[in-house]
This record gives sequence, C-alpha cells and structure tokens, in this order.
Amino acid sequence: MRIGVDGRKIPEAAKRGPVDSFDHARDLGMEGLFFRTVLDMSPTLDPGLLRAVRQRADELGMYLETGLGKVNPYATPEAPELRMMGDGDIVLGFRRMMEACAAIDCRELWVATANYKPAYVGRFAYDRFRTDVTWEEQLAATARFLKILKPIARDLGIHLNLETHEEITSFELVRLVEDVGPDTTGVVFDTANVLQRGEHPVWAARRLAPYVRQTHIKDALIAYDGDVLDFQMRPCGSGVVDFRSILPILAEANPDLNLSIENYESFSDRPRTPPRMIVEIADPQWLAGHPDLGVEEYAAYLAMVRAYGQRIAGGEVPDRRSYAAWAVEHFHYEETVRYIQQSAAHIRGICEELGLPLRRKAA
Repeated sequence: MRIGVDGRKIPEAAKRGPVDSFDHARDLGMEGLFFRTVLDMSPTLDPGLLRAVRQRADELGMYLETGLGKVNPYATPEAPELRMMGDGDIVLGFRRMMEACAAIDCRELWVATANYKPAYVGRFAYDRFRTDVTWEEQLAATARFLKILKPIARDLGIHLNLETHEEITSFELVRLVEDVGPDTTGVVFDTANVLQRGEHPVWAARRLAPYVRQTHIKDALIAYDGDVLDFQMRPCGSGVVDFRSILPILAEANPDLNLSIENYESFSDRPRTPPRMIVEIADPQWLAGHPDLGVEEYAAYLAMVRAYGQRIAGGEVPDRRSYAAWAVEHFHYEETVRYIQQSAAHIRGICEELGLPLRRKAA
C-alpha cells in the first residue's frame, strides 16, 4: 500500500497544474495523487498533457489514479461536461474518457452516484430523498447505465469503482457491484462518508473489502447537536474513524491498495461558507430510508458517537462550531499541508505498527 492525496484538493492544485502537483505532493511526503476525474487533469482530454502527467508520476515513482464522473442518469444533467466529451452523446463521452485513461494506464476509475446539495441542511441535501424520483429508481438507472458501459470497460481492462458517496449505502454498493459484475465494477471506499448513512466505518469496511479498489481516506467528527448529529471532516486520527481496525481489513483483501487522503480544502484555494452537514439519526423518515441498517450496527454506531462526545467534553478535540469558526479564519495553505501530513503520519504509523504492506515514501 502507498499513501497519497487527492489531486483536486491538494493545496494550490489549480495554480500548479497536474504535472507540478506531483512534485508538490512528493515534497509533502506523499506517494501518489488521485485526481477525481480525468477532466481534472485535462478538461479537453489532451493526450500530450495526460502523457506528461503519467510521465512525471513515473519519474517520481508515484502512483496516478483518476476517474470519470457521475453514473446516475438522474444526476448527470448536473455535469454537462460528461455529455460535452461526446459532442452531446454521454455514452460516447464516457468512452472517450475511458480510452484516454487506458492510454495512460489508469484502469481503476472513480465514479459516483450523485452530488451533495450544500444549499440544504438535512435529508434534502441528498438525492437519496428526492421526491420526483425514488432512490430505488435512481439505483436501477445507475445499474442500467453501468451495464451499457460494461463492454467498453471490459475491452479496456477497466474497473468503474463506485464511491461510498454521501447519498449511497455500502449495502447498496455491494448489490450494484454484484449486479453489474465485479469484473468491471468495484468500490472506492471513502472511510468517513459512510457515517452520513448511519453506518459504522469498521462494519462498512468488512462488507466492502472484497470489492475495494480505490480509497478516499478521511476522518470526521460525528457528534450530537440536539436530536441530530453533526458531520465535519477532521484530520485522520482526530475523528471517529477507527483506522487501526479498518486498515488490516483492507490490506488483507487488497495489499496493493493505494490510500488516498481526501483533505479539507484550503480557504485560499476555494473561499466559501462551509455547509453544515447533519445526520437525522432519530428522524422516522430518515430511518425508514435505511432499511438495510441493522440494530447491532446502529447500536455500535451510537456507542461510537457517545465515546467521541466524551472526547469533546474533555477538551481533547474541538466541537463543530469551534472548529468551523477557526477553519474559516485560519485554514489556508500551511494548515492544509499540516492536515495532510498529520493524516498521513497517523495512517503510516498504524501500518508500520501492525506490519501492514506499506511501500516506502517516494524518493
């Protein structure tokens, strides 16, 4: 396993560009970059630029991972660039992106099912709770589209790896992969997003491990605020995610898995008002929308929340409001670098302590 970082969210990514971002990542002690989509490297699929990115990664002995985009037909209208890649034909657009990725030997490709809606707080921020189309209909449409892409993926030796994104459960991902076929589909395990679906990260890791081919390694606060839970990204080791239990599960299933840290973005790179993300853990409609969630896992999840609440009460970690106020004022280049390096040190330390198959840092 190697430890890298998100190619879109590493600080100054847009300023430096994809080639120079590899040198930046190497200087930060990272061993690779994971660009969310190939269009993050080249919005026009310029073969010369993509070859240059691959060449620089190889020269530095670093990994290069990338992806495509949303594969839920009810969400793709929000990403017109996918259709533009095919001159209006979205299947052709995906084919062209997949061929461009295969040409630089990127064959594990991120895809996802929907987009978080930061203008909303609560369940309507997630496409899972749309009222114009059910989530079951969206999952069925996603499976159909993946089956359209399947022959292309098979011919190119590609896996389309579905992320544990904010709106989808690990149970549903397993069913999608098994329906479409693990010969062309897999999972990108985001270690913190599952918290938003009420799932315990360790339990989710056990379910997903046989299919995990890429990762977003991140941690998060999950804590009560009245009747709801707040979700807020934190550096690895300072949230609720138990990497000491999760990493051996992933390593046993896939010892060559790359561990790509997804960091909180610098406010210098993307000025914004951070959305408040909540989990309506006791709401009857929210609970009804998670029929796979069992009582034992739900109890383990709440025990995890209570234990983290004790860390907050004891002053070991800041609460959501304090951290949010501090981040808006202070989270710029240096803090983003510190976030990445703190996360990497936590993950690397666990791997070394447990004797997991961790490759050396990039030279």
